[in-house]
Amino acid sequence: MSRQWWVAQALTVCVLTGGVAVAGVAPAWADAPAVVADPAGQPADEAAAAKAAAAQEARDYVLKVAKTNPAAEVRTSAWNALRSTRGDEAIAEWLAPGGGFDAARRRAWDGRARNRQFCERVVRTHSVEFSPEARAAAERALKGTAADQAAFVRTGYAEAQKRDRAVREADTKHKLEVAAKDRDFVSSVAGHDPGEQVRVAAQWALRPGATDADVAEFFGYGWASGATLDFEAFATRIADAEKVRLATLARLVEDADVAEKAVKGSADAAKARAEAERAWKAVAEHSEAARKAWLAEREAAAAQAENWQNIAKAAQESSDELWKNIGKSAGTNQGNWSQEQADALKSATFWQDMFDKARNGEARVKG
Repeated sequence: MSRQWWVAQALTVCVLTGGVAVAGVAPAWADAPAVVADPAGQPADEAAAAKAAAAQEARDYVLKVAKTNPAAEVRTSAWNALRSTRGDEAIAEWLAPGGGFDAARRRAWDGRARNRQFCERVVRTHSVEFSPEARAAAERALKGTAADQAAFVRTGYAEAQKRDRAVREADTKHKLEVAAKDRDFVSSVAGHDPGEQVRVAAQWALRPGATDADVAEFFGYGWASGATLDFEAFATRIADAEKVRLATLARLVEDADVAEKAVKGSADAAKARAEAERAWKAVAEHSEAARKAWLAEREAAAAQAENWQNIAKAAQESSDELWKNIGKSAGTNQGNWSQEQADALKSATFWQDMFDKARNGEARVKG
């Protein structure tokens, strides 16, 4: 394992979470009509209710992407889809294979975009107190051109790290002491942390030939950088997976609706009912698989939230200066993962509801 490999990993994972402010703009779907209900309060068309629920979930998903996706290109594209006057049609096109989401993801992987994202990540994870040179160099690169950002990624970051280390080593008055218990803790993180990139960063800090300065840098910025990469990877992965699931759901529900309507007046009612039943069964199977996937994501997010809660507590209780930097971000990390845990449960609940609607559809077409 090499430092270059770890930095390369940092460059290949999708990037900083950040907001795109679109103040005062109401999405085009905000005034969408509700499903008509009969006097008893039940939807007049249960298949239409399923379609409406799927469409609403798609809109909610795109809104979350617009607010939280790690890639600025994807966030901007999602806002554009939400603001379209074509409503659900625009959302469906954005989610479809080769649509707006996929195009935005390709733009996010452009070399220039990734260089900018790396600079942003350094600003986010390197404190002025511990890494003033790296932080300042990243900020200058962000204010500069694409060539400036590429130069920072290629050599500027490593050079700034060397300057920061030299300053820390010369400052004997504020020199950070690394005790055996600190090394033992990093060793535990390297073997057991739920985040892959955090484990990689900890392993690098303890590599053969590593010094106390490497361990101090893990606490100073390596831990935070790895944590950011792990969260971004999680957010990107679940967004990609749900985009496919929702696009597939829209198609399956539409197929089931068409099949159910074809039963009326069919010359072969038994065959038409069987086809409609199969169509709703496909919706049910797809929904159940999605529900299980979200429950697994909830467990992963819960493990991370608990982990960062423990780290925040340890940092708060420690008087060691070494823990100060990670203590600043631990609470934020816990909050981010707790939110993902709650969102995963909400998504699992939606898919359970869609499963129930599909099973009702199967029973309905059986007659």
